[in-house]
Amino acid sequence: MAQKYFDFNTLTFLLYDIHKLESVMETERYADYDKESVDMFLAAVKDFADKELFPYIKEMDSTPAHYKDGTIWTHPQLATIFKKAGEMGLISGLLDYDQGGMQLPFTVYTASCFLMEAANNHAIGYLGLTFGAAELIYNFGNESQVVDFASRMITGEWGGTMCLTEPQAGSSLSDISTTATLDETGNYKIKGHKIFISGGDHEHCDNIIHLVLARIDGAPKGTKGISLFIVPKKLEDTSGELISNDVTTAGDFQKLGQKGYCTAHLVFGDNEDCTGYLVGQANHGLRYMFLMMNSARIAVGRGAASIATAAYYASLEYATERAQGRRINNMGQKDISQEQVLIIHHPDVRRLLLLQKAITEGGLSLILKASTYYDLYHNAKNDSEKEKYNLLLELLMPVTKSYPAEAGIHSCNAAVQVLGGYGFTSEYIPQMYLRDIRIASIYEGTTGIQSLDLLSRKIPMANGKALHFLFEEVAKTIDAAGLNEDLQPFALKLDSKIKTCKAVIDHLGQFATKGAFERYISDSAIFLDLFSNLIIAWQWLDIACVSKTALLNEDKTYSSEFYESKIHTMRFFYKYELPKIDSAATILLDMDELTISREQNVFL
Repeated sequence: MAQKYFDFNTLTFLLYDIHKLESVMETERYADYDKESVDMFLAAVKDFADKELFPYIKEMDSTPAHYKDGTIWTHPQLATIFKKAGEMGLISGLLDYDQGGMQLPFTVYTASCFLMEAANNHAIGYLGLTFGAAELIYNFGNESQVVDFASRMITGEWGGTMCLTEPQAGSSLSDISTTATLDETGNYKIKGHKIFISGGDHEHCDNIIHLVLARIDGAPKGTKGISLFIVPKKLEDTSGELISNDVTTAGDFQKLGQKGYCTAHLVFGDNEDCTGYLVGQANHGLRYMFLMMNSARIAVGRGAASIATAAYYASLEYATERAQGRRINNMGQKDISQEQVLIIHHPDVRRLLLLQKAITEGGLSLILKASTYYDLYHNAKNDSEKEKYNLLLELLMPVTKSYPAEAGIHSCNAAVQVLGGYGFTSEYIPQMYLRDIRIASIYEGTTGIQSLDLLSRKIPMANGKALHFLFEEVAKTIDAAGLNEDLQPFALKLDSKIKTCKAVIDHLGQFATKGAFERYISDSAIFLDLFSNLIIAWQWLDIACVSKTALLNEDKTYSSEFYESKIHTMRFFYKYELPKIDSAATILLDMDELTISREQNVFL
C-alpha cells in the first residue's frame, strides 16, 4: 500500500461541512461548479499527485537542485510536472475563462494545492510562482504583455518568478538598489543583483519570466520609488528564436530543506544589455506586489500545513507498524511474557500523534476559512459584505501565514520523535519534512513581521471593526456549541479565553495611546501566539460542533469513528494547547521591559 500523505475525507469534510463551499459556489462567477464537479477535479488532482509528485520527493531531496555550468540543474521529473500541470489547468486554475483559466473558487484552488504540496512540496513551488507571476501580469500588465508572456506561462511552457530580495535589502524593500534606465525603445535597461529567488533558474522550461522590483533613475527614495518590471531570461528575436537577455545565474543556495526547489542568485545587466518591460505605472511596483500578498501568504501557510500533514501521516503509519515495549498493568508493572505492543498504544506516542493531528487539521481549517473569506470578499453582493469579509480576511492573514509555519515546526518535530532513533535517519521521511518546513516561518515576511502587522495594523484596523467582526463569528460557534451539553464546557473555556485576549489588547493599547509604540509592539510575537491559539481553538470547536450534530442526526456521510475522532482531537487541543493562552497573557501583562534596546549591553 502506498504511503498516505493526507486524508481526503478530512479535506472534503472541512470544505463542505465546516466552510460551506457550496454556498460560495452559489455566486454568479462559480455558477458552473457544484459538489460533483469539484469532487471530480480534486480526484484528478489527487491522481496526478499520487503518480507524478509523491513518488519523486525523496529523490528530489537526496539529489538537490544545484548550480553547474552557468545554470541550475533540477530533477528531470520537473519537466513532466510542468507539462501535465499545464495540460490539466493547474497553473491557470484561478484565472477567468477568457484568460485561459478554469475560474475556480479560490477555496477549491487552495484545496487542490494543499494536496499537491502534501505529496511533494519541493515541486509545487515552481508552479505556484509561475502562476503568481502570470496572475500579476494579467492584473496589472498591458495586453501585449499578457499575450507575449503570461499566456505562455499558464500553459507550463514558460516559468515565472518574483525577484524582490537583494543582498543589502532583505525584508527592508525600501533599500533595494536594482536600477532601471529608460532606453531608446521606451523600455528599460535593468541592472542589479537579486538573491534567494525561488525557482529562479532551471532547464525544464524554454524561458523564465522574472518579475523584478527596481528603481527608475531619479525615482523617489524608499518604497514610493519602486517600480515593477517583466524581465525575461531570454528574448525572442524577429525569427522567434530565443536569445539571451543578459540575465545571469551567478549561483544557487544549498539549503536545509526543500532541496529539490532551487533558490538562485541572479544578476541582471552584467553586460549592460538586460531589457525590462514596465508593468503598470512607474513607482507603483510595491503596491502591485502587495495587492497579491494575501493569496501569497495563504499559500505559505497552506504549504506549511501540507508538509506537517505529510509528516503526521508518515509517523502515524510507523506507529501502527512498529512494535516495542509492553503496556503497564494496574500494578505499575510490565509483563515481559507478553508480546510487544505497537507503539501507538503508548500514551506519550499517542500524545505526539494527537498534537500533530490537532495542529495540522486545525491549521488546514484556518487556511480554508481564510480562503472562503477571500472568495466571499471578491464576490460580495454589496458594500457591507465586501467590507466585512475584507476586514476578516486581513485580520486573519498574519495567523494564516504564521500558525501553520510555527506550530507546524513543532508538529514535524513530534513526527520525528514518534520514530525515536529512526526518526533521525535518512531512511525515514519525517526528518526531511522537519527540514522542509523550517523555511515557512521566513517566507513572505517572517513571523516577527507578521506579528508586527497583526498588532500594529490589523488589531486597530477600522477602529477595531475587524476584531469586532471576528468575535461575532466566534460567538456564533460558542452559542451553537453551548446548545449541546457535552460541548458546553468547551464553549465556556473559549469564551473565557476571548475575555483574556480582550484584556491583553486593552492593556497593550494604553502604551499606544501614550505614544510608547515600541513598548506596544515589543512582545508582538507573544501576542501572535496568543491570538493564533484562540483562532485555532475556534476552528476546533466549530469542527466538534458539526461532528456532534452529525452523530446525533446519524449522518452517514462519514463514519461515526471519523466524527468521534474530530471531537476527541478538539478535547485534546483544549486540554494541551488552549492553556498556553494564559501563559502568553502573563507575559504580555507583565510591566517589566526586557527586550527594548537601552544603553546597557546585556549580551556580555
